[in-house]
Amino acid sequence: MTFDSLILVCLLYVVLLFGVAFWAEGRARSGRMRVLQSPWVYTLSLSIYCTAWTFYGAVGYAARSGLEFVTIYLGPSLVFCGWWWFLRKLVRVGRAQRATSVADLISARYGKSNSLGVVLTLLAVLAATPYIALQLQSVTESLSAFATPGFAPPAEGAQQNWALWIAVGLAAFAILFGTRNLDANERHHGVVMAVALEAVVKLVAVLAVGSFVVWGLGGGWGAVMDRIDHFATQDWVPQPGRFMGLTLLSAAAILTLPRMFQVLVVENVEERHLAIASWAFPAYLALISVFVLPIAVIGLELLPEGANPDLFVLTLPLSQHHDWLALLAFLGGFSSATSMVIVAAIALATMISNQIVTPLWLALWPSHNSNLRHVVLMSRRFSIALVLALGYGYYRLSGQGALAEIGLIAFVGAAQTLPALLGGLYWRGGTHHGAMGGVLLGGGIWIYTLFLPSLGIDGLMSPQMLAEGPWGIGWLRPEALFGLSGMDPLLHALFWSLFANVTAYIGLSLRAFPPPLERLQGVAFVNIYDEGPGPRGWHMAVAESEDYLSTAQRILGAQTAQKFFQSEAARQGKTGWLPDPTPDFLAALERKFAGSVGSATAHAMLAQLSGGRVISVGDLINMASEAADMKEHSSQLEAKSEELAQVARQLRLANEKLTQISVQKDAFLGQISHELRTPMTSIRAFSEILMEPDLPDEMRQSYAKIILEEARRLTRLLDDLLDLSVLEHRKVQLHIGLSNLHELLNRAVQSAAHSGNAAQCRIERDFPNEHVALFTDGDRLVQVFINLITNAQKYCDAEKPVLRIEVQRQDDQAQIDFVDNGAGIPKSAQDLIFEKFSRLTDMSRAGGAGLGLAICREILTNLGGRIDYLPGQGGAAFRVLIPLRRGKMVHEGAEET
Repeated sequence: MTFDSLILVCLLYVVLLFGVAFWAEGRARSGRMRVLQSPWVYTLSLSIYCTAWTFYGAVGYAARSGLEFVTIYLGPSLVFCGWWWFLRKLVRVGRAQRATSVADLISARYGKSNSLGVVLTLLAVLAATPYIALQLQSVTESLSAFATPGFAPPAEGAQQNWALWIAVGLAAFAILFGTRNLDANERHHGVVMAVALEAVVKLVAVLAVGSFVVWGLGGGWGAVMDRIDHFATQDWVPQPGRFMGLTLLSAAAILTLPRMFQVLVVENVEERHLAIASWAFPAYLALISVFVLPIAVIGLELLPEGANPDLFVLTLPLSQHHDWLALLAFLGGFSSATSMVIVAAIALATMISNQIVTPLWLALWPSHNSNLRHVVLMSRRFSIALVLALGYGYYRLSGQGALAEIGLIAFVGAAQTLPALLGGLYWRGGTHHGAMGGVLLGGGIWIYTLFLPSLGIDGLMSPQMLAEGPWGIGWLRPEALFGLSGMDPLLHALFWSLFANVTAYIGLSLRAFPPPLERLQGVAFVNIYDEGPGPRGWHMAVAESEDYLSTAQRILGAQTAQKFFQSEAARQGKTGWLPDPTPDFLAALERKFAGSVGSATAHAMLAQLSGGRVISVGDLINMASEAADMKEHSSQLEAKSEELAQVARQLRLANEKLTQISVQKDAFLGQISHELRTPMTSIRAFSEILMEPDLPDEMRQSYAKIILEEARRLTRLLDDLLDLSVLEHRKVQLHIGLSNLHELLNRAVQSAAHSGNAAQCRIERDFPNEHVALFTDGDRLVQVFINLITNAQKYCDAEKPVLRIEVQRQDDQAQIDFVDNGAGIPKSAQDLIFEKFSRLTDMSRAGGAGLGLAICREILTNLGGRIDYLPGQGGAAFRVLIPLRRGKMVHEGAEET
């Protein structure tokens, strides 16, 4: 196999990953979620833990240190088998808080502190940098293994060029499939499915190479075990202290690495999937590690002295001229590296965007949040590129170190979040100051004692400083801190960093009583399994619901925000898009925002909009100390009280609405009497004049014309009343046929162009989206469109009136929005505009009896659609929903033409 063929296979494999990701995204958009939400896909996605370190580096680790490599797999297995209750609580809390990252979860626990989130994010990026460099190194070294004599050898600096192009390609994949949405509940199905496929590839590759080595080269398990005994040295005997320390370190990594939190918590669909993962994931780790030691021993025996043991999985098949097996091994290592980099980049970019970029944007430009959604998406894309660039920079600076050592450096950095995470889930007394102090102190010691020395003699620490300490102070030597010498550098850094971290966390937390919001969040985290509504932190808001809708549309997008507000209004027993800004609604809105911009930013935005947040500490403490029966009784009383309040509110609104309708109906009857009397009086008077025998012909013709116009006016009024009556009783004859929405809108605009105010109102349309096929009564639908367009022409009070007609296809229906730039309709009148007899202006300006929108509503009801007033758009806005197919029609007597 030539080197060019290898590159071609890599490209085809990447194309396959893109295809799988696109397929998964397509199924998610169409609602076919059965495969995507499978517990087996979830379990396979957890294999993101098995990076190039475990695929390549574990063999090298075993060749150098014997059974010590087992600690890489033992820690996670113990967590999933023995700590499944902790994983369940972590997932439950993460989903309840809509956490987008481990930094978001921890900052939410400690008073939704943005400053803590920034520190955790910077630490996570710094800890992930060596890990990403490890993946780039593994892929480039595996490519170099193929470029041996007989192949096309790489030129000087070729490995660095390969690493650069690999980083660029991985960044493109992560940007394409990891930044398509903002909501934490809108999961990255394409990425997860691609990772699951890569999990299968790397497992098959390891098992294939291991089977070849054991039975093809080693003569079976018995002979291989004899070789292991022969090659075992003193260095292969595990040291108890280091073995236990590395097991603890790998157990911490499975909980704190950003990529593991992404797949374990954020991408989790159902908690019950943990039941399968609790045994299936350890089984996966056992399978992928079972051949590690045999491959290491056979590699030491057959390959030349000085061969890189990190690449034995690849070079053993190559040495035996099994190119296709070597290719499978290469794809397994390539899968291990790429899946880790992609998910880690997405997780870190989310942390950077939510904890740093978005709060900074809101602080510097508080009035420029109209396009916040675009800002967040772009910041995540740039952050992905930044993370890959940092990993590539570390790879260039650190040189060619052992893969396992680089991975362990990252593990120690990630472990600095463990005290704050564990304390936040199980200790209500933990505070923001304790978490911040612990992370800063532990992270600083990790950087000083392990991260900076890992950059080598060309890094930021000189050999003199490493040997003598800064300014010659020996007890500050990075690898012998406080005079503790003779200790393994990794364990030395792990001990001092976690010791300082835990000490600062507990000590600073005990010094001060947590403030109210931290106590509230402490109860929410620690007592996550408690039933009942629990204490609420939001009081009735100062802002109007329409203000919240406007803000939500900028963050979540118009469609998502409107659906959320509509569902919340329905939950309160209301119609339309504007729920009452109750504490329950504000809490739900904050959780919705948190899924897009993080909990700290979401809380800050709502607090600013609502005029602050007040928390009843006494109620919180009392509720926490009540007996179970008292809490249940209190919950029942509260639920009953809320139910009665909601019924009373509905009755009050209904009574007000009936009163307004009654007043309008009386006014309408008076107006109808006037409308009927006026033309009839004119007809009678002019008819009597026409009876005079000596009336000139010109006057006779003029009076006859007046009689005709008054008769037409009377006929139109009666036609409207009759039309409305027929529509209400579902007795109208519909003529159903295939229509093009674009043509129907053209007809409506042309017909409305003859009204008196048409020239003053400019109409903006979205022509490409208007070409939607409808199976409906086109004439009736045009009647609705004409009414909405002429209303905008008559009532829009802007200096330069503009009417926007926007069309979107929503599953099996078309959505047409008519939005003008006027003052809009007052909130008090929005519930009445579709009622009969409703007019918001004087008769002379309205030019009708107030039946137009009522007729529109009945027409759309007969057609299986609906019309609603859409608030929060800056002017008067009406949304028309019409089904695409005949099966959605309500009217049974429709005639097909």
